[in-house]
Amino acid sequence: MKFAQIIEFKTSRIDDFNANLDAWIARTEGTRIPHHAVLSRDRDANDRYLLMVEFDSYDKGMENSSRPATSEFAAVLAEISEEPLAFRNLDVIREEDL
Repeated sequence: MKFAQIIEFKTSRIDDFNANLDAWIARTEGTRIPHHAVLSRDRDANDRYLLMVEFDSYDKGMENSSRPATSEFAAVLAEISEEPLAFRNLDVIREEDL
C-alpha cells in the first residue's frame, strides 16, 4: 500500500525551502526513496505550506526518515519554520487521475 506524509509548516522563507529541496534532490539522485512530492500554499493562511511526499510503502517512508540526507533536510525545514512542524502519516487508500 502506498504511503504519504504531509508536513505542514509556516515560513516567510519559502525561497530558502526551495533551495534546500533542490539541493536535496540533487544530492539524492539515484538513491532517492520518495517518488512524488507536491508543495502547496494555503490560500487562506499567510506563509502556511503543506509538503506531501509519497512512497511505495510505509516501510519505505520510514527507511527514508532514517537517512542522513533526510534528517539534514528536516533540520533546515524546522529552522526556517516559524512554528513547530506538523506531520500527518497517511495510507493511500485510493488514487484517481481525474
